[in-house]
Amino acid sequence: MKPAKLALEDGSVYSGTAFGAEGEAFGEVVFNTGMTGYQEVLTDPSYKGQIVTMTYPLIGNYGVNSEDVESTKPHVEGFVVREVSRVASNFRSTGDLHSFLAKHGIVGIEGIDTRSLVRHIRNRGVMKGVLSTLDLEDRSLVDKAVASPGLVGRDLVKEVIPSAAIHWQDGFKCEFAPSSAIYQDWARGSGGELPLVVALDYGMKWSIARHLVESGCRLTVLPGDVTAEEVLSHNPDGVFLSNGPGDPSALEYAVATIRQLLGHVEQTGMPLFGICLGHQLLGQAWGGSTFKLKFGHRGANQPVLNKLTNRVEITTQNHGFAVRPETLPPFVECTHFNLNDQTLEGMRHRELPIFSVQYHPEASAGPHDSSYLFGQFRKMIADAVPA
Repeated sequence: MKPAKLALEDGSVYSGTAFGAEGEAFGEVVFNTGMTGYQEVLTDPSYKGQIVTMTYPLIGNYGVNSEDVESTKPHVEGFVVREVSRVASNFRSTGDLHSFLAKHGIVGIEGIDTRSLVRHIRNRGVMKGVLSTLDLEDRSLVDKAVASPGLVGRDLVKEVIPSAAIHWQDGFKCEFAPSSAIYQDWARGSGGELPLVVALDYGMKWSIARHLVESGCRLTVLPGDVTAEEVLSHNPDGVFLSNGPGDPSALEYAVATIRQLLGHVEQTGMPLFGICLGHQLLGQAWGGSTFKLKFGHRGANQPVLNKLTNRVEITTQNHGFAVRPETLPPFVECTHFNLNDQTLEGMRHRELPIFSVQYHPEASAGPHDSSYLFGQFRKMIADAVPA
């Protein structure tokens, strides 16, 4: 029962009990409203640079397993909960949350009033913080929080992207040599019929890759800092722009690549689809601007209006920035809006096969309200590929 403290840059300090690893963690303190899915939250690369607070009061009750992960390891900087379950009860569980965080060096704190913390963030906005089991002096911790780097203007994508190309087969990541027999089978597809999608990985969740494969595509994942020439050298039938962490305005190299790919779409009709950070980067490539939300959208219960169908979708979201719709050019149609704050959640080109959404259709919050988007992308590819 080692003590721990969470301090915010505005001088607020919360005392609790440590779990997971010992140490000190810095990040933007945010909250997630999901009642389940904490393992997906922990391993989602989009949470890089953030200390995540769960609003549901009991976390860890179904343990952890090797299936509900979105990457190779946790990416959160720290984890804040009201109470950690001492019992991991689920037939799929292979371990407990405390041991999982300790193994991966993630500092956690429990026993604080998370309702008070979330209300404070909601009223004041997200802010920088420090979570520590080492330094328990309030003034020292607040000074450290103030001096920490924060997210604005910071490139976190290069801290989470893969170092080389990755291929996916049957929903699983496969790292194999181009000369191997398995690569040749993959390259031919099923009877030579499956189109190739190249995904630009800015911190992509594995469940997105699985959905793209399940929709009927071969998938090659490239690091998000590659050039347009490298993307097109794979002769893709479609391009996907992934989710990822941090401030989109810091990723000028990604915007430049997307802008070149848009020129290729104009010439060839190759479809392009973006999710979350990919949506924001697409908006910037079109000449639009982004802004930081007061406390962001993070959870599995965000209502979104699809203006094309006039239906409401219940969505999973994880973002702290948004595209300003008024800055987009006339050829862009705004298709989806968040019903809580009217921020932009989706857009498409009025003539070309290019579209994006701010939320996560692969996360099945509805549970199937938004799964049509992968089918829509697959159909665009089928319509664009010559018979």
